[in-house]
Amino acid sequence: MRRYFTRKFLIYLLTFFFAVSIDWAIPRFMPGDPVQSMLSRAALHPESATAMYDYYSNSFGLDVPIWRQYLNFWGSLLQGDLGTSVWLYPQPVSSVIANAIPYTLALMLPAILLSWWAGNSFGAFAARRKWLDNTALPFAYILNSMPYMWLGILLAWLLGSVLDIFPLSGGYGYGLQPEWSLEFIGSLLKHWFLPFASLFLVGFGGWAIGMRNLIIYELESDYSHYLTALGAPQRLIRRYAFRNAMLPQVTGLALQIGVIVAGALVTEIVFSYPGLGNLILQAINNEDYFLLQGAFLFIIIGVLIANFVIDMVYVLVDPRTRTGMRGATS
Repeated sequence: MRRYFTRKFLIYLLTFFFAVSIDWAIPRFMPGDPVQSMLSRAALHPESATAMYDYYSNSFGLDVPIWRQYLNFWGSLLQGDLGTSVWLYPQPVSSVIANAIPYTLALMLPAILLSWWAGNSFGAFAARRKWLDNTALPFAYILNSMPYMWLGILLAWLLGSVLDIFPLSGGYGYGLQPEWSLEFIGSLLKHWFLPFASLFLVGFGGWAIGMRNLIIYELESDYSHYLTALGAPQRLIRRYAFRNAMLPQVTGLALQIGVIVAGALVTEIVFSYPGLGNLILQAINNEDYFLLQGAFLFIIIGVLIANFVIDMVYVLVDPRTRTGMRGATS
């Protein structure tokens, strides 16, 4: 068991190294110059512009060869330094991202976990009710086929523009300041609901369809027919079917984490939600290398941690995996 965990950890560590290296390289292949973009927003005399360009290039470490920039990046990263934002100079990238992460986590974690739980529960229930399978489940196919941002636009149009129930953009009311008050928390929840609903509904449809198909497959398997022939109660058979169907859904959650994160980032852009997605858009528009690579760094870390946790959970919930691991080490 310990050898298995060690091997998994090394694989994730290697994945982290290559993913972060690609994260560092991609912004540098973008067209344009971040320092030039920053100085173009200020009307400067040509001589002053040249001096300022040299100063900021040195400050951002862009005046050294590309291989030296890469080594400097890893040296700073290991010390917890993500650099300085070009767009919000002189704010550190770490503080800019720290302000956005709570919004992204508050949006993604409930959407992922609740859609997975509710979708699996509904799919298992619908597989045993033909009327529900024929009426409600087709809507799950419709939801699952919708892109996150398109469903978000529909919800914004219906619930935000037509019915005027929820605000269309932002993380809270523009006249409010972040504080622990009922007014601010209420505004926070109202702005949170539409992006959460778009992520939840798409995820709910996919998990419901998957669980419904798995339950039907398990109920038609040989062990289910054998238990039926022995006179076992249907509740017991359905319980076994649900447990066996949950294992592929746990694996599917690990495989879908990256897709869900990408959908969450795009949804944040649709609603101008102040999370990492909105930061990535601003970093691209302002050619901010450091903010862009810092935002993606936290996404990489989050996805890898989530997959590692799911891998460990799968070992705990599937006794066949533990048996195979003991057999491989014996």
